[in-house]
Amino acid sequence: MDSLPPNASRLALHAGHRHALFVYGTLQFPEVLEVLIGRVPPRHPATAPGWRVATLTDRLYPGLVPAPNGLAHGTVLSGLTAAEWEILDAFEDPEYDLRTIQLTNSTAPVWAYIWTSAVAQEDWHPQAFITTHLAQFAANCLEWRQQHATYPCPPSSVPGPRPFRR
Repeated sequence: MDSLPPNASRLALHAGHRHALFVYGTLQFPEVLEVLIGRVPPRHPATAPGWRVATLTDRLYPGLVPAPNGLAHGTVLSGLTAAEWEILDAFEDPEYDLRTIQLTNSTAPVWAYIWTSAVAQEDWHPQAFITTHLAQFAANCLEWRQQHATYPCPPSSVPGPRPFRR
């Protein structure tokens, strides 16, 4: 599994490549992708053995964490441009580490944002998020995107994390 040295840009390993991205939380919803990058890229369902999608305390979005007997369900995004990668990376919380993981029925590893801090015991449930939070979360994403209309720019110039707390 590739990972970055401390203090390196999360996109440094991936620069110049058009690798797929495994998304398992809010980025799997077309409503969120549309407001962040202006389109819904090609996508297909996928599962990641040895991982689970965990609820994060006081946050609406989840984290992907190792789980020996786990199976994380999500979506693979492909065809992302360098500018779209920059936007998504700036949007993601700094507590994520961008690493490659292996998916079921795939020979090539894909990139995923791995949560590096504490998580709740409970798994995150996308259907509950859709029912309760998706509309407001997408509106918050639109507001964030409008504040960063000139993006892409160097990630260090984007203000802090967008935790979208409960």
